[in-house]
Amino acid sequence: GLGLASTEHLYVIKLNADSNSLVVGTESQLLNNTLTASNLFWLLGEIPKEIINIAARIRYKAPQVAAKLQINNGTATVQFHEPQRAITPGQSIVFYQGDTVLGGGIIEDRVD
Repeated sequence: GLGLASTEHLYVIKLNADSNSLVVGTESQLLNNTLTASNLFWLLGEIPKEIINIAARIRYKAPQVAAKLQINNGTATVQFHEPQRAITPGQSIVFYQGDTVLGGGIIEDRVD
């Protein structure tokens, strides 16, 4: 453990490698609506220049969830319609329209 006293369970919210520190918080602080992703790949047609409605999956076993996708200069910004739990940098995100995989990338960070 971290040796922290709290009346609630604490979770790692963010790792700060540069400062060798952790940000911890409550379970509700794990929820977030927006993330950025890089190392993008696109399977169908051209990368969209406008904001599009998609479904996205942020974990292998997670369900697809509704979101808006915007891509600028090789970085995707994904805004979920409902908050998602524990958006994790380094994990994959996959973009869908219906059953069709559009592409995906690697989660860089959650946007607070």
